[in-house]
Amino acid sequence: MATFKCLLLAYAASNVAAFVHPGLLHTTEDLDRIRNHVNNAEEPWNTTWQLLTSNSHAQSTYEPSPQEVVYRGSDGVHAENYPKLYNDIHAAYQLAIRWHVEQATEYADAAVNILNAWSSTMTAIGGSSDGFLAAGIYGYQLANAAELMRSYSGWNSTSQTNLKNLLVDVFYPQNYRFLTTHNGQDAYHYWANWDFCNTASIMAIGVLTDNQTMYDWGRDYFLYGDGRGAINNFIYKNYTEDGTGKILSQGQEAGRDQGHATLDLALLGAIMQQGYNQGDDLYAALGNSGLAASEYVAKYNTGYDVPYTWYDSYLGNQTEISAASRYTHRPGFERLYAHYADIKGLDASWTKLYRDQTNGNSTDGVEGGGGNYGGNSGGYDDLGYGTLLYRLTA
Repeated sequence: MATFKCLLLAYAASNVAAFVHPGLLHTTEDLDRIRNHVNNAEEPWNTTWQLLTSNSHAQSTYEPSPQEVVYRGSDGVHAENYPKLYNDIHAAYQLAIRWHVEQATEYADAAVNILNAWSSTMTAIGGSSDGFLAAGIYGYQLANAAELMRSYSGWNSTSQTNLKNLLVDVFYPQNYRFLTTHNGQDAYHYWANWDFCNTASIMAIGVLTDNQTMYDWGRDYFLYGDGRGAINNFIYKNYTEDGTGKILSQGQEAGRDQGHATLDLALLGAIMQQGYNQGDDLYAALGNSGLAASEYVAKYNTGYDVPYTWYDSYLGNQTEISAASRYTHRPGFERLYAHYADIKGLDASWTKLYRDQTNGNSTDGVEGGGGNYGGNSGGYDDLGYGTLLYRLTA
């Protein structure tokens, strides 16, 4: 509790640090590169751009549906309403991207309208323990949408402060509570994605609010924390692949199902990208363990066998890798491949195969975003459009 108060006091004291802005999932350099690809109609970036601009979330006429209390999971009284939040966040994000690329204020105004609607309405997160997932996933995503809009002159300082206060007063306390108490369970009780999303949220809120203490706490939890979302605890077993000698790393949720195993990598990528853009190369943590984990998941989900070591979860002993939801397709692997292969020059062949198969089984052969992968929450777990936003080579 003392640390929690310290972090809030640091925010209240306007602890302005030397953060890069924008500097969460995207930097100014990234946005300039994206705009140039679109303006030159280069492929595959242009195809992804067309996919984004045809999304109903990315229209300047989009109207938000803010809620006073967001419920995820049943509390026995209230109906779940969290889809309204994730739809609106993805709309704000997609509109922000359109503004940066097209530089038309109609999209900026629409994005700001969404952010202001929520900051002036939302006061709490409720439901079951799944509320911690809402705080984590939608906290980091909302902060990313706001980070893209912070330079817009039409979003006044009072409104920006209101949005920051929403994140600090409503989302952040849930993030911190989960990572420090694990909802009254031992640190290894929950699945890794619960830790990952709450870590991503704390880091993102720290950057948006210029709170170095908050950002550092989230980064350090990822590197040295006690839960399964700390990278050294997420990596459960390493294997050396025959023929290539590359390391394949079994993550904590491999024996659960592949929907969550791939989600882990999408969230892991968001954490690492946010850190990288602030000068902390989290991609390199534990000898590029993010790549090793991606290669393991990608290889299995493209139809190849991988070794497995039993894992004793709170649900019991998982004696074999789970085939449930095998071949699942979700966005997030464009980001992983772009960094490890194109920036670091490492062998990410299985990640590339999974990326290409995912894109090939999706709309227009490129990575989509919220609204392109169905209407349930899993289709909105990653902000997506990685072929446009992260792809460095055709």
